[in-house]
Amino acid sequence: MTAEVDPPAPRSNRERTEATRGALMDAARRLFVEKGYADTSTPEVVAAAGTTRGALYHHFVDKRDLFRAVLAREMAAVAEDIRAAAREGLPPLKALVAGSDAYLRAMTAPGRTRLLLVDGPAVLGLAEVLAMDGAAAAATLAEGLTAAGVTPRGVALPVLADLLSAAFDRAALAVDAGGDLKAQQAAMAWLLRKLAD
Repeated sequence: MTAEVDPPAPRSNRERTEATRGALMDAARRLFVEKGYADTSTPEVVAAAGTTRGALYHHFVDKRDLFRAVLAREMAAVAEDIRAAAREGLPPLKALVAGSDAYLRAMTAPGRTRLLLVDGPAVLGLAEVLAMDGAAAAATLAEGLTAAGVTPRGVALPVLADLLSAAFDRAALAVDAGGDLKAQQAAMAWLLRKLAD
């Protein structure tokens, strides 16, 4: 005798909508990484997501809007990794260094460096990508510097944070090109400790 299994509860409209949006973003991310933004077509995204063009344009204005959503999700994931590493209760400088290490590790996710640091500025423009980053990983850096008591005389902290963010991005690009992750993490940690002295 077999036990009866209740059928799964039907998904709500909201759950279906979120699932479709997620499938489109997942498919687009894969294709953007494999082929690049310019060589990825919306029909390919739709086919890979197993949905329709109507669904794509219900959720996104166009391919650029879809790309922006993919980047925002990637940036949020990086910021989440940084915040998790720089957890509450760590001394501020240790939290700053832990966040630094986490950023560089997070950027090793396949395709992430290309999406955020190469294609993102090329497709959306540097100003838009920097504004998006300001609410994500860049915000965690400014918070960390402030908590660690980095107060350089005669230098605006936002400007310093922006320059450090560029150094982090350069380190991520170096790792993506085959550089040693540990060496880049050590160099960034050294720099942060010097700033906090």
